[in-house]
Amino acid sequence: MGSRSDTSCKPAVRPGGRSARVQQAVHEAVRALCEEAGRDALTVPQVAERAGVTPSTIYRRWGNLKELMADVAAERLQPDAPLADTGSLEGDLMAWAGDYMEEMASAPGQQVLADALGSHNLALRQRCWAWQRDQMAFMLERARARGESPLPTIDALLDGIMGPLTYRLSYAPDSLSRDGLAHWVRRSLSVTAMAPA
Repeated sequence: MGSRSDTSCKPAVRPGGRSARVQQAVHEAVRALCEEAGRDALTVPQVAERAGVTPSTIYRRWGNLKELMADVAAERLQPDAPLADTGSLEGDLMAWAGDYMEEMASAPGQQVLADALGSHNLALRQRCWAWQRDQMAFMLERARARGESPLPTIDALLDGIMGPLTYRLSYAPDSLSRDGLAHWVRRSLSVTAMAPA
C-alpha cells in the first residue's frame, strides 16, 4: 500500500518485470540498512547504493524517504501465512486478529503502523484495507462452507473488530487485551445473529 512523486494520483499496484525487481531490491535494502544502522540514519542515497539503483529512481518512484518507508511498512502488513482454520468463524477471527494485535502492539509493529498510516498516499493506505477485506472474505467463505449461519458482512467485521482495534493500536496500544478483542468479535457476531432475516 507505493508512493510516487505525485502521491495522490498514481495507483499502488504490484508491478511486474523490472519494476517488481526494483521494488524488491529497494525494499530489501531498506530492511537491511535499518537492521544495520537504524532507521534514523537512513538516507535515499544509501538505499539506492545498496539496492543498485540511482537515487533519482527512488525519488521518481516514491517521491521521498517517508513515502518509501510507508511502502515498505505496508508490504509488511500484507498477510504472508495461511489463515488458521480453528473450526469456527469466531475462532478464526480471534486467531487472525489476535496475531495482528500482538504484532502491531510491539515496538516494531508500532513503527510499521505509524509509517503506513502516516503516508499521504491514499492508494497505499487503501491497499492495507483491501488486504484486510480479502482476509475477512476468506474467513467468511470458509464459515459458509462449514454451514455456519447467520454470517456478518465484511463491513460489519471491519467496523466491529478492525475499527476499534486499529484505533487503539494507533492511540492506546497498552489498553489492548485478548478479552477486549474477544468482546469485539462476539459483539460483531451477535449483532448479526439478532438482525431480522
